[in-house]
Amino acid sequence: MRGRDQTVLTELIKPEDQAIEAVVSRYQRVAPAVTRFARTLSKNPNLRVRLGSEASASSDEVVCDPRIFQAAYHRNAPVTPDEVAIASALHEVMHLVSTNLDETRELPEGWPVEGEVTPGTQVDLLTALDRTNKPVAEVLFFSLEDARQEFQGLSIYPGARSVLSDLYMSSLSQAIARSGALSQFVLGCFLLVGGYVSRDVLERRFEARATAALDDATHHCEVAAAADDPWEVAQLALELEAIARSHGLISEVQANTTHAKQQHAAQADAEKAQEGVDAVRMTSPILNDAQSYQDTRRSAESRSGASDRKGASDVADEESTDQLLRVSQAPDVFLPSGQGGKLVVGPIPSSFSRFSSEGLAALTEKARRWELAQRRVSGELFPLFVANQRRGLRSGFDQGDVSPHSALFIGAGLYQRLYERRAARTRRTYAVSLLVDASASMLSPGRGGSSWAMSAAMLGAWTMARLCDELQVDFEVALFNRGFAARVDDTEDSYRRKRSAATAGLKRTQGAAADRLTSTVNHYVVKPFERRWRDAEATLAGVFYTAAEPKMASTLARRDPRSAPPVSLFEKAANVDEFNIIHAAERMARLGAQVRVLMVLADGMTRGSLEALATSVAAVEAGGTTVIGIGIGDHTVDEAYRRHEVVSRPEDLAQAMIDGTRNALRRSLALWGMDTWWLRASEIDINQESAVA
Repeated sequence: MRGRDQTVLTELIKPEDQAIEAVVSRYQRVAPAVTRFARTLSKNPNLRVRLGSEASASSDEVVCDPRIFQAAYHRNAPVTPDEVAIASALHEVMHLVSTNLDETRELPEGWPVEGEVTPGTQVDLLTALDRTNKPVAEVLFFSLEDARQEFQGLSIYPGARSVLSDLYMSSLSQAIARSGALSQFVLGCFLLVGGYVSRDVLERRFEARATAALDDATHHCEVAAAADDPWEVAQLALELEAIARSHGLISEVQANTTHAKQQHAAQADAEKAQEGVDAVRMTSPILNDAQSYQDTRRSAESRSGASDRKGASDVADEESTDQLLRVSQAPDVFLPSGQGGKLVVGPIPSSFSRFSSEGLAALTEKARRWELAQRRVSGELFPLFVANQRRGLRSGFDQGDVSPHSALFIGAGLYQRLYERRAARTRRTYAVSLLVDASASMLSPGRGGSSWAMSAAMLGAWTMARLCDELQVDFEVALFNRGFAARVDDTEDSYRRKRSAATAGLKRTQGAAADRLTSTVNHYVVKPFERRWRDAEATLAGVFYTAAEPKMASTLARRDPRSAPPVSLFEKAANVDEFNIIHAAERMARLGAQVRVLMVLADGMTRGSLEALATSVAAVEAGGTTVIGIGIGDHTVDEAYRRHEVVSRPEDLAQAMIDGTRNALRRSLALWGMDTWWLRASEIDINQESAVA
C-alpha cells in the first residue's frame, strides 16, 4: 500500500501529456544519455539511436518505436514522468542492443524435438525451440531472457531498475487477480529472474499449485539470472516447462487425440501462460515472441539492404516519424488562461523567391491601382526619428547646445562627469511585428468578386517594411495558418509528397491522433527581426505574387512542381490566432525594445476561443506592447482588440496598416514626454488621437 506522500504517475500526467508528441518530447531530453548507454553496451562508438514507426536493431543503428514509451505512461505507479522517460528508453535500447538470437548451432544433446534430426544440422535458437512443439516453453524463454537482460544490462543503473520495479509492482495485483496457476507461474519466474521480488512475497499471493511449482523452479531462475548465453536460457525454459507440466499446470491431452487438437490445446496453454507476464512487464517488440523478433530484425535488414530504394511504406514511415519529431520539438505556447498548445515555428519556404520577378511587377501595379505610395513612406515621422536618434548622443546637461557654463564645469573638475553623460545612450528602441492570416479564405473570392485580402495584406506588409527600414526600426513579418507545416527547403512537389506520406504513416501508427499531428498550428516567419530587409525582399515578393495571382501561381506550380514554391500550404482554413499573438509578442519582448507594436490582420474568427483571444491581446498590451487588430469584413476584432479597425476595400486595408503603425510610433514619441521643438507642434494632435482611441 503506497504512503500518503507518494504520488502515482496518473496523478502527475494530464491526458494531453500522454499524447505521443509529448512523450517523444520527453524522450528527446534524455536521448543523448540513452545513446551513450547504447554505444557502451554494444561497444560500438558509432551506433545511432533514433525514433521510428517500427522498432528495429542492427549493428549500426537501433530504432525505438515511441509507442513503447507511451505505453509506460499509462501505468499507475509512484514515479515521475521524467523517471519513466529515462527508464523506459534505457529499457528499450538495452533490449534492442542485447538481443541476437540468430546464431546457429547443432542441437544440444538431449534437446527434445519432434521427428528425426540429421547429424550436424545447425539451426538458430528460435527454430530449435519451434521444433520442440512446446509453445509454453517458448513463452517461458522470452520471459526469462527479458528478465535476464534487465538484471544484467541495467545493473549499473539501479535508479532505472527501481523505476521498472515500481512500474511492474503497480500492475502485479491486477495481473495476479486475472491469472490462473500457469500464468502466475510464468509471471513468478520472470520476477524472480529479474530480481524484482522475493519468492515468499509471491507464495503468499499465488494459487497453491503455482506456489508449489515456483518452489521447484527457484534454482532454475537463479541460474537463468546469471546465464550469459540465450541457448542456456532456452534449456532452462524447457526444464521449467517440464516442472509446470509435472504440477498439472499444463493441459494433458490423450494420446489418441488428433494432432490438430493437440496443437490447439498447446496454443491455448501458451496464451494463458503469457497473460500474466504481459500485464506486468514492459513489452519490447524484439522480446515479445518469435514473430515479433523476426519482424524487428527484418525491419533492420530492410533498412540496410543492398538496395537503397525505399518502398511506399518505408517512405511513409520515415516522413511520419519526421513529422512526429517536428511536432514534439515545437515550442509550447501558453495563454493567460493556462491553456497550452504546440506552435510549429519556422521560416517561410525559400522557394517563394522563384516568383520574385513576377511579384515585384505585381507589387508596382497594385500599389499604383490602390494609390499606396512606395517612396518616403515614413513621411513626417522621418525627421522626428532622425532627431530622436541624434538626441541619444548628446549631453544630458545642455541637450547638445553650447552652454555658457561649460568653462565653470571644466574648472570645477566636472569634465569627466560631463563626458560620461555624453556617452550615455538615451534614444528609444522600437520594434514592429506584422502577423497575417494565411488561411485559404484569405485567397478565396467573395469580396467584391476578387481575392484581394491576402494580396492587400502583403502589399501593406511590403509598405510597412519600407516604413520601418526608412526609420531604422526593427520589424518582422510572419504568416500564420493551420495545416501540414512546410519546411524551409520545400517545393510544391516535396510538400505534397511529404504531406501525403506523413498522413498515411501516422494514420497507420497513431489512428485518431493523426489529424492533430499533421494539421498543426503554424507560424511562418517571412522577414525575421535579425535579418536585413533586402535579404527578405525576394521571398516576400514571391508570397505577394502567390496571394495576388493564386490561380496563375497554382498553374505554374503544377507545371514545374519540383522548383515552384509550395502554394498548397495555403489550402487549409482555420486558425488559432491567440497562440501566434502570444509567440510574436514574446519574440519582440526578447529584443528588449522599449516601444513595441504588434499588428494582426485576419478575415474571420479564431478557431480557438474568442475569450482566449481577447485575454491574450489584453495580456500582451499589459506587457507594454501596442496591439492593433484589423479585420477584413469581419467584426470579430471589435470584441478581441481594444485598438481595431474593419475594412472592406483593398486600398483601405493597406492604408489602415500603414496609418496604424505611423500613429502608434508617433504616439510613442509624444507620450515619452520629450519637450523638444520637433514634437511641440504635434503633441496636441497626438493627445486628441489618444482620447479617441
